[in-house]
Amino acid sequence: MTTMRRVTVLCLLSLSLFLVLVSAAAASPISAKKARLKAVEAQLNKVHVQSDVAVERYDRATSQLHGVQAKVEQNQHLLKLAVYKLGVANEQLQTRARQIYMARDVDIIDVLLSSRSFDELITQIDMMKRLGDSDAAAAAAATAYQQEINDRRLALESDKKAAATLVAQRQVSKDQVLALQSQLESTAGGLQNQIAELERAQAAAAAKAAAKAAAQAAAEQAAAAKASSSSTSSSSSSSSSSSSSSSSGGGGAGHASVVAIAQRYLGVPYVWGGASPSGFDCSGLTMYCYAQVGVSLSHGATDQQHASTPVSLSNLRPGDLVFFGSPSFSHHVGIYVGGGQMIDAPYTGAVVRYDSISGAWTGGRF
Repeated sequence: MTTMRRVTVLCLLSLSLFLVLVSAAAASPISAKKARLKAVEAQLNKVHVQSDVAVERYDRATSQLHGVQAKVEQNQHLLKLAVYKLGVANEQLQTRARQIYMARDVDIIDVLLSSRSFDELITQIDMMKRLGDSDAAAAAAATAYQQEINDRRLALESDKKAAATLVAQRQVSKDQVLALQSQLESTAGGLQNQIAELERAQAAAAAKAAAKAAAQAAAEQAAAAKASSSSTSSSSSSSSSSSSSSSSGGGGAGHASVVAIAQRYLGVPYVWGGASPSGFDCSGLTMYCYAQVGVSLSHGATDQQHASTPVSLSNLRPGDLVFFGSPSFSHHVGIYVGGGQMIDAPYTGAVVRYDSISGAWTGGRF
């Protein structure tokens, strides 16, 4: 019995040593990959914040662009009106020129000789003066209309350039952030695949080593049993316990209707500048949900934060807005549902979902 125990202990020690060596050999590259993955995911989280910032600036640039486009349309209308007025003034001048050309010259002597009374003389002299003033006014109006046309054409060119600049800026910002996010997501995905492959290889090697060690231990035990003329069999069993966790959702009074509305759009994809069920960005989702309860919000997290009544994070109620950033610039917003959770549209590639409010700086209530 003593001999058999020694053999068993030696077998178990050799098996344990073998598994430790296998695990150590495989753990080194896996640990390095996991450390690299952790670093990439940390970078990716920062890029998600940058993406929020870029979206907010994109929305604000879009609002500015709409204002420029409205100004361009107004100037185009006024330009057409000025061209029309210039045409009318020129036509009047041409008509007057033809009349003067076709009429005989009339001087003050003719007026004196043709007047039958002093009153008639005064009337004719006044008429001649008015005709002169009218011609001068028409000429001045034509000149003014021509200057207005020139000025409005210059304004149109300036506004069009400003609009083009806004479009270019928002496109560059969007492309840069999305390219970086895509690169980091690709790197993270590659690392996850490599880690999974290494873990599968490690598990296979461990299983193979365990089978070999078990076979060797069984053979040595059989030999020891035969030598001592006794046989012993042993069996072992293992049990495992599992626990499940559940996340508590929010509840209670407050703007429950907004929460219920937001829940309808869980799973809707994130879209830059989106504000409809075909796709939302963060402020587009809050704007769309609040519109259904009669509250009109701007499309921008910063504007929504400034328009709301501040609420501390400890006093949030379901339906309140949760802002991320700073008092001068909020780059992300979500709808509080309770239990430290919110519904939001987080970033490109994601969907409307539940997220933690960790990192928020304030709340807002309407």
